[in-house]
Amino acid sequence: MHSIPVNAPVITAAAKRYVADAMESGWVSSAGSYIDKFEAAFAAYIGRKHAITTTNGTSALHLALAGLGVTEGDEVIIPDFTMVACIDAILYCGALPVLCDIEPETFTIDPRDIERKITKKTKVIMPVHVYGHPADMDEILALAKQHGIAVLEDAAEAHGAKYRGRMCGAMGDAAAFSFYGNKIITTGEGGMVVTDNDVLAARLRRLKDLAHSPERRFWHEEIGFNYRMTNLQAALGLGQLESIASFLERKRTMAQRYSAGLQGIAGLRTPITKDDCENVFWMYAIVLDATFPLSRDAFRAALKDRGIDTRDFFYPLHGMPLAAPFVQQKDQFPVADDVALRGCYLPSGLAITDAQIDTVIDAIRTIARSA
Repeated sequence: MHSIPVNAPVITAAAKRYVADAMESGWVSSAGSYIDKFEAAFAAYIGRKHAITTTNGTSALHLALAGLGVTEGDEVIIPDFTMVACIDAILYCGALPVLCDIEPETFTIDPRDIERKITKKTKVIMPVHVYGHPADMDEILALAKQHGIAVLEDAAEAHGAKYRGRMCGAMGDAAAFSFYGNKIITTGEGGMVVTDNDVLAARLRRLKDLAHSPERRFWHEEIGFNYRMTNLQAALGLGQLESIASFLERKRTMAQRYSAGLQGIAGLRTPITKDDCENVFWMYAIVLDATFPLSRDAFRAALKDRGIDTRDFFYPLHGMPLAAPFVQQKDQFPVADDVALRGCYLPSGLAITDAQIDTVIDAIRTIARSA
């Protein structure tokens, strides 16, 4: 067991109280007051008209794509450097994923590669706000408007992040969030789709609840999904959401402490935040350049020997057997390939203490010196 885990959540007193109340009420499944309260509070926080709870972040992506009409033969553009859930959700729709390279500083999708990959079949662009840093949304939204393409933000890792004053999740036609146990707001498992489109919101609510006919319950005219969040999860999420300001402040101070403590280590690149963005540092992600004395894997092993847990970066999707049928020989992803080989993230959970951060910093400095 690692003495400093890569992530540990903070469950607030309010969240515990609301969960207990939901249990006491008997509404423990997919109906109950906390569903409505959580959806309303989250929509207000992001600045959207509608928020629709789901079972997890993957189902949120799938539900949103289905609601946007993505179907067989359509193309959906995603970054090559992201969680596999993105490509899974596209394949669930029978659509074709189109992979793009990423920007070297933020690890988010490169708008220049998006422009190269747009075709007449492109139905949706899905930028991912990776590790809590916003994607370049103005460039992406301009391309989408020019070509008549919908934009679905994957904001799973970016609760509270902002791009030029706008909340991540509030800029595209819709956005999907995850509330997995390692996210800034957690419901254990859970997700949310947000949108300002009344028609889309109504369709999402119908599809996530097995697509019952509005006129006749238990009458089904199309395929639906059982993507309903429980009242217990929503109670937990509402309690967590009430503390999001303090959670985000903790993420910022964590990042500041890491950045100050790791400054000056040759070959170790700490996260950047673009001037027009607010990074929420979902994970504190570092990259080891060629001048660092150890490989990424050797570095992680040395930290593990000291009881410090880390995670390597996502594997680029184009190298996975799952994605092989959709990658053309001419496609190149040099930035994603490079970053994936050299990047990892450090213990970054909300429960981490300053003393633990200092222990990690001291360990990294010792490893760098001794190597």
